[in-house]
Amino acid sequence: MKGVPGQSSKLQRNPVSKNGKKKNSIFRILGENPICSAGGVLLRDRRHYKTKPTHGIGRYKHLVKVLEPKKKKAKVDVRAINLGTDYEYGVLNIHLTAYDMTLAESYAQYVHRLCNQLSIKVEESYAMPTKTMEVMRLPDQGNKMVLDSVLTTHERVVQISGLSATFAEVFLEILQSNLPEGVRLSVREHSEEDFKGRFKARPELEELLAKLN
Repeated sequence: MKGVPGQSSKLQRNPVSKNGKKKNSIFRILGENPICSAGGVLLRDRRHYKTKPTHGIGRYKHLVKVLEPKKKKAKVDVRAINLGTDYEYGVLNIHLTAYDMTLAESYAQYVHRLCNQLSIKVEESYAMPTKTMEVMRLPDQGNKMVLDSVLTTHERVVQISGLSATFAEVFLEILQSNLPEGVRLSVREHSEEDFKGRFKARPELEELLAKLN
């Protein structure tokens, strides 16, 4: 009967010793782990979470598309003018002028489609700067002119090339036969003056440049 209490005392001591070993091992682990130690995260520059599979959480820069720097607009140079040959015209400009913008635009589209159907190469189709003209009226009494109305002129240009000399007459007859009322048609060879006429004049800028020079 005496041996039994001795065994029970041993059994009671073992749990205490085991718990003590567990506590010591826990303290040792906490001391080695820089995250759990006091000031470990602040004193170290290396971030341990980057070695884990979830190291990319929170990053979004790779999802944002990198914007390319804007290119400066280069000066528009005059292209070499094709003068054509004895059997073929060079670059021709078909000018369509009207006071109604929709009328000039619709007929320019018709000319463009017609050239595509007849296998005539269309270099480009563009609009010229709008021009305004004031109509003055002399009243019955007095010599001072009075503004009567303002006329706005719209112009569209269809530029073609490679038109054969034999087919040019037929092509112009088709254009004239389908020309609507109120639209003026003119065809002439492309020149450097026509190219410069596409851009609006800026007198204020020209005056400043003249002063600088």
